[in-house]
Parts: sequence; C-alpha cells; structure tokens
Amino acid sequence: MFQMYWPIFLIVLSNIFYHICSKSTPAGIHPLAALTVTYAVGAIVSAVLYFVLNHGGNLIQEYHKLNWSSFVLGLAVVGLEAGSIYMYKAGWNISVGQLVHSSLLTVCLIIIGYFVYHEAVTIQKVVGILICMFGLYLINK
Repeated sequence: MFQMYWPIFLIVLSNIFYHICSKSTPAGIHPLAALTVTYAVGAIVSAVLYFVLNHGGNLIQEYHKLNWSSFVLGLAVVGLEAGSIYMYKAGWNISVGQLVHSSLLTVCLIIIGYFVYHEAVTIQKVVGILICMFGLYLINK
C-alpha cells in the first residue's frame, strides 16, 4: 500500500512548495532567469539522487537509452514553471490560479486519454467535466 501512495504524497508536497516558490519569486527578476537556477539545482539533485539510489550506476550509459520524451518533457517543464510564475505575477491568487489550470488540465487529459490512449469516458467522467466547468464559472464570477 505504501508503494502505491508515497508518490502521490510526494507530488502533493512538492506541488505545495512549487506554488509557494512560484508565487514568492521576486517581482524584479525575469522568470526565465530565475528558472536557470531552478534547473541547475534540479540537475544537481537529480544526479546526486541517481548515484545514491543506483550504486555503481553509469549516468552516461543511461543517457544512451533516452528517446524524444525527455527532451519534450524539458520543454514542457519550462512552460509549466514559467507559466506558473507569470500567472502569479499577473495577479492570480494561489488558491484560484492552480485550481483553474488544474481543472482545465483535467478536462484536456480526459479527452487526450480517450483519443490517444483509448481510455474509457464514463458518465462519471462526463459529470466530472461538467462539474469542473461549473466550478470554474463560479470561481471566476
């Protein structure tokens, strides 16, 4: 059971810090300049964790196994993080901005799941989409 839920806990905890840090980025710094430090720290921590968790691992050999997804994920992460910083600089509240983009993301992923991965779209998911859309309406009213 722990193996099933610890990643969810990690995601939630990391997202809390993610949004606090995004909202706390100094107003005077360009978001992309701030992200260069973010990615340098992320690269160092990832490398250290790789070697700690893979005793005797060879990072260069691992790189030979890469495909397009790691490179596109890098672009996506820049978009996510820059978008969050810009969202907060534009004046979104931490409690509303995240909820708006998460609700829209959920709807998009249900559609992508159906068309790309052939996941079932149940009545419950359709009702969930409608509730998300109504919730967005109420939050932004």
